[in-house]
Amino acid sequence: MAEEKKYDIVIVGAGPGGLTAGLYGARANRKVVCLEKYQPGGQIANTEEVEDYPGFEKISGFELAQKMANHAKKFGLEVQSEEVEEVSVDGDDRLVRCASGNTYRAKAVILSTGGSPVYLDVPGEKEYTGRGVSYCAICDGAFFRDQVIAVVGGGDAAVEEAMFLTKFGSKVCIIHRRDQLRAQKVIQRRAFNNKKIEIIWDSVVESINGDGKKVTDLSIKNVKKGDKFTLKVGAVFVFVGFRPNSDITHETMRKDQGGYIVTNENMETSIPGIFACGDVRSQLVRQITNAVGDGTTAAVAAEKRLEELGV
Repeated sequence: MAEEKKYDIVIVGAGPGGLTAGLYGARANRKVVCLEKYQPGGQIANTEEVEDYPGFEKISGFELAQKMANHAKKFGLEVQSEEVEEVSVDGDDRLVRCASGNTYRAKAVILSTGGSPVYLDVPGEKEYTGRGVSYCAICDGAFFRDQVIAVVGGGDAAVEEAMFLTKFGSKVCIIHRRDQLRAQKVIQRRAFNNKKIEIIWDSVVESINGDGKKVTDLSIKNVKKGDKFTLKVGAVFVFVGFRPNSDITHETMRKDQGGYIVTNENMETSIPGIFACGDVRSQLVRQITNAVGDGTTAAVAAEKRLEELGV
């Protein structure tokens, strides 16, 4: 039976940012709940290895996610399995409505809803995600030193990430379905001048192949000629788009051109009492460390709002 539940702070999304916000909120002796559709940890829970989080030279994403969740729960954070459909305003209260019919009422809401990469949807992509298929060069590039690396895409992100990957790979092949890149001209020039980069024009990846443990090659088709060939690679990085999960509020909220939520230095959105942290927020990079810092700030700012309201 659907019911309305009252909390001091409601957090939407149990990624690193949300769990950190929950930890700080709970440590401030507030009644805090974190609503998560899937398992705690967000995208890092599906990451094979994490090597860029301070204090852990190497740890599986799933283990790091569990440690974060358990730490926050130890101090009183509640984690509920809920699919959030809408966040709205009701006077000083903020309402979070869920698919279950439950409504959560609080004075502050923190959005840690993350985002999702646009997938190729080809055979082998899901099977080898975390084992040679990646969507983050900064996260995983160092795993593929001295190997041939493929990058799929032709926009700013794809070309910039390809240039970053030349620090590690023996060669980086950009696979693009058109005969010209969509990236800014200045970024294109840098790529064209980089001797480690080769561009495979007018082509798409039809399948990602491996030996059961890791990626070994790609099946590629030229969309103009119809020719097919195999490209041996150690990894493929997919940059054909990223969608922030920022559409759960029906209120007018300021976002940038990519749909990312714009916040001030306190992580507060254009709607007072609604904060955002992590990948859903408009910022330069999207890493675990960013999300954790954002979550800390959002929780402290939410606590100040509660104090100002006399809660």
